[in-house]
Amino acid sequence: MKKISFLGAGSWGTALAILCAKNGHKVTMWSKIKAETDMLREKREHVERLPGAKLPDSIEIVDEISAACQEQDIIVFSVASPFVRSTAELAKPYIKPGQIIVNVGKGIEDNTLMTLCEILEDVLPEAKIAVLSGPSHAEEVSKEMPTTVVVGAKDEKTAAFIQDVFMGKNFRVYVSPDIVGIELGGALKNVIALAAGILDGMGLGDNTKAALMTRGIVEISRLGMELGGRMETFFGLSGIGDLIVTCTSTHSRNHNCGYLLGKGKTLEEAKQEIRQVVEGVNCAKAAMKLANKHHVSMPIVEQINAVLFDNKSTEQALKDLILRERVIEYQSLSWK
Repeated sequence: MKKISFLGAGSWGTALAILCAKNGHKVTMWSKIKAETDMLREKREHVERLPGAKLPDSIEIVDEISAACQEQDIIVFSVASPFVRSTAELAKPYIKPGQIIVNVGKGIEDNTLMTLCEILEDVLPEAKIAVLSGPSHAEEVSKEMPTTVVVGAKDEKTAAFIQDVFMGKNFRVYVSPDIVGIELGGALKNVIALAAGILDGMGLGDNTKAALMTRGIVEISRLGMELGGRMETFFGLSGIGDLIVTCTSTHSRNHNCGYLLGKGKTLEEAKQEIRQVVEGVNCAKAAMKLANKHHVSMPIVEQINAVLFDNKSTEQALKDLILRERVIEYQSLSWK
């Protein structure tokens, strides 16, 4: 039995906490939102974000972050991307050297262009930082539906330790040394998922979405490899796997936000209706900045930014994508 704590008690953190408790580990949950910890303690359920998923009696809910950080084998950061740095700063006084920290969020910090693991390494340089990602909706994990993810860590021993903790009868965990690729795949697919939702909201068909997803993974891998990720990762669980599930599921906040935009809602109206952090909106600007900085072509990401922040119509954005300059599908392929 290992001691596992979760900083952040939204739907994903709650689902993973239940998973770890059922795997036989001692689980502690903390949230900065007191109403959330009160609800979890009283109802033993996140009635807003994950209704029907009951917390095992063994899970302890704490109000002080110190109680969630001391004497833990693994600390899981399960907060939304805009709050990773501030949560790390709160936890810093209680983090011991060599502490294993697993980030399960997805995003890029807009002002620094850091991934979430890079933020954690920046604030907590003496900790061992890892990432868990893949096609994994909290709603389905909480119902013990078969799910597969990948853990990325700098050393194989740490990755294997995390793998053993999370692996369950319906939760398969692979390991990888490619933290950068795993994080970028998880973050950037949210931007493409916004576009997929827009297409559904516009009433377009399978051909259009298949084209979007295929060219979307090209853009993700193009930027990801420029930043040090491996091609194999982008065609794995945290790349094409996560892209498929986020672009096609009504569980996805990013897809649902895009759907509302495709139906003619404004961004603010869509965000108010979703009532949760839409990571793709936060990531879109950062993705465009990274693309420009590294001279990487990302036309889908460019058009999504124009729709989100420049009041461009979804119809015009789609038209501009279709009518771009004619190119070869892959520059690496050519006629002899």
